[in-house]
Amino acid sequence: MVLMPKRVKFRKGQRGKRRGMSFRGCNLSFGEFGLKALENSWFSDRQIEAARVTLMRQLKGGGKVWIRVFPDKPITKKPAETRMGKGKGDPSHWVCVVKRGKVLFEMSGVPLTIAKESMRVAAHKIPFRTKFITRTGT
Repeated sequence: MVLMPKRVKFRKGQRGKRRGMSFRGCNLSFGEFGLKALENSWFSDRQIEAARVTLMRQLKGGGKVWIRVFPDKPITKKPAETRMGKGKGDPSHWVCVVKRGKVLFEMSGVPLTIAKESMRVAAHKIPFRTKFITRTGT
């Protein structure tokens, strides 16, 4: 299951900037525990799915997980061994622009030790530094 938008206004987007802090989605909204980004980065659809699968495996069917990010930015790529020019490449995959402070995943219905361990294993699938947070504060 690869995450991507059903439809977009424009097929190809510009790269944009990844600096600054996130002002929305910085606090836990649904669960008791969460995984917060500490760096600015792109979070691809495959990386989101890999982290989600890891979380679900660790929970063994218990608890509930919320994914707070969605890849809505198209990334284009030109074919290998293609000469320069001839326009922009075709969309190859989708990413989510993640800024510092954004909550990526939330979880509830499990003890603190299981939540901490499952978020730790999921963090290994994520290409930037993250922090485990709780509703009471960490």
